[in-house]
Amino acid sequence: MTKLHQAAELGQAIWLDYIRREFIESGELQKLIGDGLRGITSNPSIFKEAMADSTDYDDRLPQLFEADMLAEEIYEELAIEDVRQAADLLRPVYDQTNGLDGYVSLEANPELAYDVEATLEEVRYLFETVDRPNVMIKAPGTSAGIPAIATLIGEGININVTLLFSLTNYEMVADAYIRGLERLADRDGDLSRIASVASFFVSRVDTAVDKKLDEIIDQGYQRLADQAGPLKGKIGIANAKMAYARYLTIFSSERWRRLEAKGARPQRLLWGSTSIKSPDYPDTLYVDNLMGANTVNTVPRSTLEALLDHGTISSGLTAGLDEARTQLNRLAQLGIDLELITQQLQDEGVIKFAESFAELLESLDEKRERLQIAQPA
Repeated sequence: MTKLHQAAELGQAIWLDYIRREFIESGELQKLIGDGLRGITSNPSIFKEAMADSTDYDDRLPQLFEADMLAEEIYEELAIEDVRQAADLLRPVYDQTNGLDGYVSLEANPELAYDVEATLEEVRYLFETVDRPNVMIKAPGTSAGIPAIATLIGEGININVTLLFSLTNYEMVADAYIRGLERLADRDGDLSRIASVASFFVSRVDTAVDKKLDEIIDQGYQRLADQAGPLKGKIGIANAKMAYARYLTIFSSERWRRLEAKGARPQRLLWGSTSIKSPDYPDTLYVDNLMGANTVNTVPRSTLEALLDHGTISSGLTAGLDEARTQLNRLAQLGIDLELITQQLQDEGVIKFAESFAELLESLDEKRERLQIAQPA
């Protein structure tokens, strides 16, 4: 039994934040599934690395170029092929867990993050085209994304809500999920087949907050430095623990119980951005401290290797809640506005994914040009 199996026994599914054709076709993904991996997430940055920085797709690309497809169409074709293959490999996990795990997540075009109607159209298209029960389409928890999420859940589409950083934003997303299920119930839909996760990002919070704390420490006032120093590397986990406490409240309410009686599953919290950004912190910091019942942790390959080698399997999400609450209060007392920081992080996240998506499309056009130049006249 691996540590991934042990984590599953505690109620946490470990997913991998990575996808690439060679990784799928080499048998590496199948081996990890045997080791207890229970899902995959992807994003434009991951696909950019896979498609632009490898030769995995070079045999397939000429066919798509000859079809005179646009770069965005080529990306979709390749990404959907990868997601289908990965979903087929994970289908036994989906079946064995009765639809709890075994999912592959595919991101909707990040350039549509603030357009409700365009997001709806894109997610519907991707979900229908991939045509696998164990796929989730990723949509951001932005002001435009939240109403779209309620609509899409109400249509029976599995959604991975991404780029969540704040407690307020998380509560809005959980409410959108419940509203979507209520709409589906009104249409006599099968609530038991709907799955959703709320992807709550962690390490990026510490990176942003630590920078603010360092500014306070550098001011040279010993009393403030003594208050700021102990908070470094602590706020991301404290914020996540508070989100989990709210999850437990939301999904034990009378409103939720009515849906649960009709077969609905809770929208699990998924911990994202769980690789360390500072060498000062242990490489399994955001895994060891975020294990708890009915949650998911999606990790990059380096963190997965660290977890398998020396991770600590222990339920700690509900431990130290008072301490976590105190840490957030002390942060506010230092004049650091966490709500403002988390909103900035979401805005930056949308921009970064959109930039990666644009760079990916540009790289595909560059490969097209290189291939045309290489062809004999």
